[in-house]
Amino acid sequence: MRDDDNLELSRRRLLGTVGAAGAAGLALGAAGGAGVYAAVSGPESPASDATALTTVGATEAMFHGKHQAGITTPLQSRGHLIAFDLAPGAGRKEAAALLRRWSATAKALMAGEPSTDDTGIALDAGPSSLTVTFGFGHSFFGRTGLTARRPAQLDPLPAFSADALDPKRSEGDLWVQIGADDALVAFHALRALQKDAGAAAKVRWQMNGFNRSAGATARPMTARNLMGQVDGTGNPKPTDPDFDRRIFVPAGASGAQEWMAGGSYAVVRRIRMLLDDWEKLPLDRQEKVIGRRKSDGAPLTGGTETTELDLNKVGPDGKLVIPDNAHSRISAPEQNGGAAMLRRPFSFHDGIAPDGTPDAGLLFICWQADPLRGFVPVQRKLDRGDALSAFVRHEASGLFAVPGGAAEGEYVGQRLLES
Repeated sequence: MRDDDNLELSRRRLLGTVGAAGAAGLALGAAGGAGVYAAVSGPESPASDATALTTVGATEAMFHGKHQAGITTPLQSRGHLIAFDLAPGAGRKEAAALLRRWSATAKALMAGEPSTDDTGIALDAGPSSLTVTFGFGHSFFGRTGLTARRPAQLDPLPAFSADALDPKRSEGDLWVQIGADDALVAFHALRALQKDAGAAAKVRWQMNGFNRSAGATARPMTARNLMGQVDGTGNPKPTDPDFDRRIFVPAGASGAQEWMAGGSYAVVRRIRMLLDDWEKLPLDRQEKVIGRRKSDGAPLTGGTETTELDLNKVGPDGKLVIPDNAHSRISAPEQNGGAAMLRRPFSFHDGIAPDGTPDAGLLFICWQADPLRGFVPVQRKLDRGDALSAFVRHEASGLFAVPGGAAEGEYVGQRLLES
């Protein structure tokens, strides 16, 4: 696998010595996506002779490349999102030193290697698809004397009428996304990066999320959210001819965006789902709110999950089969001038809120080459009449410029901080 090709996202590494039975299990796991059990000779076999039961821990994402990992990487089962603010008096020099430390740590941990001053939390695990992704917030540029290099695409998002945003859990100078297929591996990375920050930056906010575990279904499937809906069906695909144009900043960009070549912009929203209200709706009402069948994600107009929406189809009663305020209709690219974004969320559950309702929902993360052409027009349309709005609350928000991947010998953000 080439280091600069992040569309081929991972390679397999064997953990320990794997015999013939283990090698066969690895092949089955790669093909089927389900857990694989290795054969052992019997109860008398010593534990040291057992082969790995699964390939999940052996999957490795590359640190170096044209794009940072964690954007087109398949969804991981565990995630942490953290925003940092630079410490008072810290500027460009301290930020560069911090990104250098963070990049070295991320490179080691993504390869399944120990970090400096390692805590030993993940000693028994492989890389487990660990990715660490770094971004810069709007305020970062003023604090580092780089205002002239701040892209226009990083201008603050407009206010939306349905927002109930907590400023203490929004924005930030620096943003880190951690994803892995093992909870201990993800926490290990979180702890290492927090320690690396030292006196240069302090945590502004942290959010923790999860997805379905690798191998939990008999075949790879689009994830479901906490409402039970298939979520992510209409995502752009790396095989689409216009994928790079929509998701990544092109090479050769001029002016303030030059350092962003190969990068992307991440919109992060903490969306609380009002699950008690949602779960009171009968199934047919839930499906009309979304515009898709809950069982398999297919449009109400028929077909399979990947069948195009028939937005003009009417039923025997003369009404639109997919209601005019259905979420899938309003968010469809053809309803928004072709606006597209790559959604890559995590679910969250932070216990029970003071009002006795679940504090649960979606850590919405979307990627695009330009949020003014991706997220903003779609959210404006949803803000004006999405049937789903009655069942969700946007409680935190952030927009971050995520530069391209680091080349060999570079750290993430070096082209901004040292040019």
